[in-house]
Amino acid sequence: MNIQNLIIYQFNTLYDILKELDNNLKIEVININDEKSLKEKISIYNQYLIITKKNISNLDNQIVLEKFPIKLNKFIEKLNIQFLKQQFSGQSKFKLQDYTIDLNSRYIFSKNKKLKLTEKEINTILYLSKMNKTISIKELQKKVWGHQSDLETHTVETHIYRLRKKFLTEFKDKSFILSEANGYKIK
Repeated sequence: MNIQNLIIYQFNTLYDILKELDNNLKIEVININDEKSLKEKISIYNQYLIITKKNISNLDNQIVLEKFPIKLNKFIEKLNIQFLKQQFSGQSKFKLQDYTIDLNSRYIFSKNKKLKLTEKEINTILYLSKMNKTISIKELQKKVWGHQSDLETHTVETHIYRLRKKFLTEFKDKSFILSEANGYKIK
């Protein structure tokens, strides 16, 4: 199990209490009292949670404890929920070339631009990227759309056409999904 990084910001009483429990809770408790040190520390960690008495603007992953003392079991429950949310959020991001796909929100990002995708578009992109080769239209029909029969349909071609058009319009990328003689692939 990963040890979680719990930063206690300007809250020495809470730090003293948690420091005694950190081994039992599987957390690393870090005490910080100035903003410069806080920013340095969070730049090191990719997963952390900040506990503070008042909200710190422009920082994520905070629990603000305005009322203290707090029951320990409620506090630990809050910590666990926040760490689980972070883990879930981290697992929902998928990196593909210059793009990042957020599977939860169904957006794809590149630089300062983002594009909303449908579930089928995401599934198509994920399937094409995992296979790392040209995929036939029939295989896409079967694996992404669940078509089992040999019905004549242009569903795949229509979706790929629209998806490529979205990438061209938003990202000026005309070669993200390549059309080959026997199917499609991601460059």
